[in-house]
Amino acid sequence: MALLVEAGIKVLVAFVLLLSTTVVLVWMERKVVAGMQTRIGPDRAGPWGMLQTVADGIKLMMKESLTPRRVQFGLYIAAPVMALVPALLIFLVIPIGAPFQFGDRTIILAVTDLNIGLLYVLAISSIAVYSVVLAGWASGSKYPLLGAVRASAQMISYEAAMGLSLVPVLMFAGSASLTGIVAAQGGDLFGFLGTWNIVLFPSFVIFFISGIAETNRPPFDLVEAESEIVGGYHTEYSGFRFALFFLAEFINMFNMSALTVTLFFGGWMGPTFGLPENIHWVIYILWFFVKTFTFVFIFIWLRAALPRLRYDQLMSFGWKRLIPAALMWLTVFTVALGYRTFGLPWS
Repeated sequence: MALLVEAGIKVLVAFVLLLSTTVVLVWMERKVVAGMQTRIGPDRAGPWGMLQTVADGIKLMMKESLTPRRVQFGLYIAAPVMALVPALLIFLVIPIGAPFQFGDRTIILAVTDLNIGLLYVLAISSIAVYSVVLAGWASGSKYPLLGAVRASAQMISYEAAMGLSLVPVLMFAGSASLTGIVAAQGGDLFGFLGTWNIVLFPSFVIFFISGIAETNRPPFDLVEAESEIVGGYHTEYSGFRFALFFLAEFINMFNMSALTVTLFFGGWMGPTFGLPENIHWVIYILWFFVKTFTFVFIFIWLRAALPRLRYDQLMSFGWKRLIPAALMWLTVFTVALGYRTFGLPWS
């Protein structure tokens, strides 16, 4: 019974955290991009415009959801749900802090610690492709269908590079659990060069670029190229249904930033500045969010700085550059790891 209560509390906290974080992310993106473009951004609703996102969310929930006549209604409704649910599920295995003692129990700061957490993340993230395909096909319109076809092709091609980039991380850590990967990195902020997985720098670069493409963020936002195909796969969605796609995109951006931190930058690890040991778990949570929001800022920075790629450039970069680079790096890493573990075959 105690385990069920603990799991229920963790799920509720994770759900509330993701929703509240999304509000912050939308506000942050508007203000950061406005600053980079010498504009003010939202400044009327709430202090510094922080309630503008809340107002927009209320507007979307109250707005009438129009249903085109030719839709496949069941699949049309299922698509936005299939976009949001995987985004929520991925966060469940990400550890946001160090385990701590509460009475006679050890509390793990993740909803669950799967021993195949990394494979779970890859499997769940690939389900999002189905939501894109269903949204375009079930809308009964040619423009969403065109958007869905090229969006699914983009996501599948960059998933291949992402998966290849994570094999060295898996081999280096010797564990597929995200908690185990963080623990394997060890060390502190001043000794990270020998322990944090940023030493696998090519894996980090390939993973982060693939993550940007996976989340359909600029400069890989061909999925939502308004000037080319009206609005992409969700053209025929409005109101709360569109809000689910919008929410999933920002949660995925946060998840990708959190995964980057977990896999390559020591997760929640960081210096404790000599503070009392009983509050170290709070400091580690703060470190996790500082690192994660640093990468969120990079996502937003790229949106303001880079133009959108053409579709042929996007696919060519994925298949002719990123995947071969991931295969070459995997080969080099495997040889280096084999030499480190077993030495030369003739020695």
